[in-house]
Amino acid sequence: MKKSTKWTKVIFSVVTALSLAACSSGGNSAAPGGETGGSGEKIVVNIAYGNQPGEPIDQQANKWKELAEEKSGGRLELKLFPSSQLGSEKDVIEQAMMGNNTVILTGYDFLMDYVPDMGIFTAPYLTDSTDDLFYLTTTEWFDGLRSDLREKGLEVVTTNTLYGHRHLMTVKEVKTPEDLSGMKIRVPNSNIYTKTFEAMGATPTPMPLAEVYTSLQQGLIDGAENPLPVLQGSKTNEVAKYLALTEHTKIISPWVAGTAFFDTMPEDLQQILKETGDEAGEYAKAITNEQSEKVLEEFKQQGVTVTEVDLNAFKEKTKSVYDAFPQWSPNLYDTVQELLKNRQ
Repeated sequence: MKKSTKWTKVIFSVVTALSLAACSSGGNSAAPGGETGGSGEKIVVNIAYGNQPGEPIDQQANKWKELAEEKSGGRLELKLFPSSQLGSEKDVIEQAMMGNNTVILTGYDFLMDYVPDMGIFTAPYLTDSTDDLFYLTTTEWFDGLRSDLREKGLEVVTTNTLYGHRHLMTVKEVKTPEDLSGMKIRVPNSNIYTKTFEAMGATPTPMPLAEVYTSLQQGLIDGAENPLPVLQGSKTNEVAKYLALTEHTKIISPWVAGTAFFDTMPEDLQQILKETGDEAGEYAKAITNEQSEKVLEEFKQQGVTVTEVDLNAFKEKTKSVYDAFPQWSPNLYDTVQELLKNRQ
């Protein structure tokens, strides 16, 4: 009986290992060298993001699916998973690094855990426009960051996604940074956002976006920040009637895959996935900008008080953020500004 039990365990272990390998490949039997297992074999890619169906990011993902499947002649199949269906951002990133066939929308502040200098993309008032941010991703400096991230097991598939300008919605009017003194402001669970609102004089309060509405109702927080469509989607405007157009952070977002999976794809399909991702991002930029303008008008019609603040006053208060991260390269802010100065 002991001998039989031993062989049963061995067989079970082998079957389990084979099953896990099949699951992590998402049905793609590509060999390590990047060749597919058979002529015209379909490769499935899961596209994961936290945004809700209908939002600009979701529209972008649907466009990406359409373009990638068409340009690959059906060799690529993109399956969309909005609303964090595959798990939290951290969980999905870890799954990708283990070889799962997933591409996920993430933030540069999150990637800072792997390559610290990437976090500067989320720092306050870094550039005058999102075009400047997109330009930075085309530089040799960024190529170096991209290479560093690849060594950590993550591949940047596309950088061409506009998430939006983040503004501040509160229960009382904010005209200057001094008005934020003593106010509890909901922020994402990110050191960049925490340091930014500490510098402004507020008390940053990290919490999930889903908890913002009830927390405002109960007086646990005094406000929240996000792009306008996200503030509307979370119904923050129903319980906080003051909007300050602080534009404290302009957000562009990367989509990343695990190199363990990405490197198994044929090179032509890698290129198609990247090119169509860029194309879908371009398509969605106009949608994002149009929706932001529409939401602003709707807020005004709903009785929300909209304040255009002195951006320079807020920018001056947040300069200290750039000295708050010793893990960043020396003079990182100056490096970025020099790159922008030399822009053709």
